[in-house]
Amino acid sequence: MENNVVLVEDLNIKIKMDEGTLTPVRGVSFEVHENETLGLVGESGCGKSLTSKAIMGINSKKCITTGKINFNINGKTVNLLDLKFGGPEIRSIRGKSVSMIFQEPMSSFSPLFTIGHQIAENVRLHITKDKKQAKEITIEAMKRVGIANPEKRFNQYPHEFSGGMLQRALIAMALVCNPKMLIADEPTTALDVTIQAQILELMKQLQKEYKMAILYITHDLGTVAKMCDRVAVMYLGRIVEVAPVYDIFKNPLHPYTKGLLGSVHKIGGGHERLFSIEGTVPLAMNLSNRCGFYERCTYRDENKCAGVEPCLREVEKGHFVACYLDPAAAPDKME
Repeated sequence: MENNVVLVEDLNIKIKMDEGTLTPVRGVSFEVHENETLGLVGESGCGKSLTSKAIMGINSKKCITTGKINFNINGKTVNLLDLKFGGPEIRSIRGKSVSMIFQEPMSSFSPLFTIGHQIAENVRLHITKDKKQAKEITIEAMKRVGIANPEKRFNQYPHEFSGGMLQRALIAMALVCNPKMLIADEPTTALDVTIQAQILELMKQLQKEYKMAILYITHDLGTVAKMCDRVAVMYLGRIVEVAPVYDIFKNPLHPYTKGLLGSVHKIGGGHERLFSIEGTVPLAMNLSNRCGFYERCTYRDENKCAGVEPCLREVEKGHFVACYLDPAAAPDKME
């Protein structure tokens, strides 16, 4: 589509270890459009964060990354994987055109510098070298994300901020250069529900104002329902289902997606027994060619599912699933 901000094609990440080659990301493809929020959902360890860091170009050099990450910059498509690791080209894009909110605000700031200094560093790198002007832009960004008395807060250190205020400061740092794309890697995990709701509402307001594309990474299906337009479900380094957020909740097709939804308590559900996906996620090393979810799947069919791992196929308009089972014949409810 013409309004793609980023198009990821066949992304693979391998890490060589003494025991063998770990493949935490395997053939991942997706796109995020302007003014859209794509939710990337899955259990811990399924490759969500590595995928996002590959877009930012901040994975370790030990990560052997192949595929394409086509980023739209002023109408020109640039494959971010073609840029030199840590080179001037990727640094000119990172923080300006694409920014990231990390999981832990407590560990995302250096304790040695003030909050204002660390946010303004991005401004001085991408907008202006003038310190006075950079300070004014930073204070305005802090005010925009709801930090009270930003002139005073500018000169305070991270330990003087609460968790919620640190998260707001992290968002200010990510948005100070008005990026085209924001990657939010579980940005509300460490926050209480009240602050969480405020942060999510803030992100939606800022997206509407600047028409940003947002890649929202989480395992919290509640925030997915509130934040996302489309959802990509990830398991064992692969995307197994992609659909509009309503369709994911109303008509999940992949057994793993059904399992995730079945494990969430529903309002008014009383004392219902929650579904539990059997087994554990296998290590992404020396994997067989068959479906990665085969051993844990409630619906597995030895005749259909024991072959080569299925690819994503469109079964409804905009609804893709990587499964050999007939979606129409699969049970609607996990038992």
